[in-house]
Amino acid sequence: MRANYKMQRLYVPQDLAPDAAFEASPEQSHYLTHVLRLSEGAEILIFNGRDGEWLARIEARTKKSVRLRAVEQTRPQPAHPDLVYSFAPLKQGRLDYLVQKAVEMGAGVLQPVVTQHTQIAKPGIERLRANVVEAAEQCGILALPEVREAQKFSALLAGWDKERRLIFCDESAQTNNPLAMLQAIPERKLALIIGPEGGFSEDERRQLYALPFVTAIPLGPRILRADTAAVAALALVQATIGDW
Repeated sequence: MRANYKMQRLYVPQDLAPDAAFEASPEQSHYLTHVLRLSEGAEILIFNGRDGEWLARIEARTKKSVRLRAVEQTRPQPAHPDLVYSFAPLKQGRLDYLVQKAVEMGAGVLQPVVTQHTQIAKPGIERLRANVVEAAEQCGILALPEVREAQKFSALLAGWDKERRLIFCDESAQTNNPLAMLQAIPERKLALIIGPEGGFSEDERRQLYALPFVTAIPLGPRILRADTAAVAALALVQATIGDW
């Protein structure tokens, strides 16, 4: 069932069920009353990443608070996406974009990884989670990706689930066509890893090529920025062997 894009959507942490009532957060209350200028009786859509999407009604409002009541479920909760998306953190504005697009394109886990050329060693996890919620609200997504703490590259590989195929984009690949490589992957537990602006180091590339659960793919004849490469790679994987 597709999302209703004509109605305002909000993420809420509370459990959702028929007739469940609760106060919106102060930020959401301000948004509903002073930005959207919604009155008592107005309806919006709410979700919590667990209980599906619900039609909710503004039951009461003041200048500083809004009380919402769940009326009926409009969409059931879908299965959580299984795609693990690992990426080297970028500078803030481009990192925000990268995370939002990963949410839109069906990532189930967001795993920051610190490589030798990573620019930002410790990204703000709460900001990443806020970007996840914002993207989900805007795009009708109900299953929120898990945001994990950053790991060093070597630790990520050492603790890797060997039954999950790890796909990485190798800018030095000898071919420009990734389709045959992706179509040859037998596993359906998938992960994608994107390097930083300077790409993976030679040592990191050697480590990746030495692992039996890793597949290297090219991204065409052009040099892509890291955030562009992230979107291109997600689109290729999802369209070829993912859930599209």
